[in-house]
Amino acid sequence: MPKDKSHDPEFEIRFFESVLRRNRDYANVVEILGGLYTRHGRVADGLKMDRRLVKLQPDNATAHYNLACSLALSKRKSDALSELRRAVQLGYRDFDWMQQDPDLEPLKKHPDFQRLLLELKPQS
Repeated sequence: MPKDKSHDPEFEIRFFESVLRRNRDYANVVEILGGLYTRHGRVADGLKMDRRLVKLQPDNATAHYNLACSLALSKRKSDALSELRRAVQLGYRDFDWMQQDPDLEPLKKHPDFQRLLLELKPQS
């Protein structure tokens, strides 16, 4: 029985890599590839894509947030916190997700992360 290509991460990765080879600055594809790489254990490749996206879209809060996640997964806490602060400065406000995001697990006990959450916490 043929494999269902729509649920084959390697097929998806190869497809988006081929698109990116034709247009190196295709930001949407860079973002998609970063997510695919990270979800499938290729954290270093995901980090490269996240860095690339931040260069393409330096004012994109979500791009900085994703870069922070990749840095946290790479155990680069200080760099991750800096990018997270940058994401917040640019307008990232998803307090609930930041609290539960498993990619940020390495940062969750860090005092700077806790301070950042306090800044973002919705006021009752």
